[in-house]
Amino acid sequence: MILPIIYYPDPVLRSKGRLVTKITGEIRALAANMLETMRAAHGVGLAAQQVGAAVQLAIVDVSHDEECVTYCRVNGENRKVADICPLIFINPKLEFEKAKVVSEEGCLSFPDLRENIKRPEKLKATLTLLNGETIVLEADGLLSRAIQHETDHLNGVLFIDRMSAATKLGLKRKLRELMPEWEEKRAGKVKG
Repeated sequence: MILPIIYYPDPVLRSKGRLVTKITGEIRALAANMLETMRAAHGVGLAAQQVGAAVQLAIVDVSHDEECVTYCRVNGENRKVADICPLIFINPKLEFEKAKVVSEEGCLSFPDLRENIKRPEKLKATLTLLNGETIVLEADGLLSRAIQHETDHLNGVLFIDRMSAATKLGLKRKLRELMPEWEEKRAGKVKG
């Protein structure tokens, strides 16, 4: 089932997700619906907050752009991105290398907004999968960036929080313009 995507500035986007302590049928159903929603929206990632559920559950699928990842290891073994995506994970713990890169990002909760964001290039992520298995994933490129972006959502952090002060200042008007649209959507006056 395709779920409605929550748009900025809805307060649920600022909610830190509660830990998933048990993988229930409800969590599995939410994950399946999130995957369908992300695909319908042509996204590369989706966090539970973006569909109104403040839990530590997210999905990333960058298999369409595998050349943007130079390495991907799961539990120390090289893997193809297509073999692990879509990656549905809960309760992520991330470690980063110091080197950072700037790359353009967008967000399904901010339609038509894309900006350059500086993030660590490589990450080491400890992730629990829906089957209960915990893996250690090491990656760079788009896979690393997408996992960082979705994990931020799980902690109530938005990509606009990662923008430079000058960029935020330049977007202030555009972000303010999103507020009346959000109020209309919340009141049911606008579909979306």
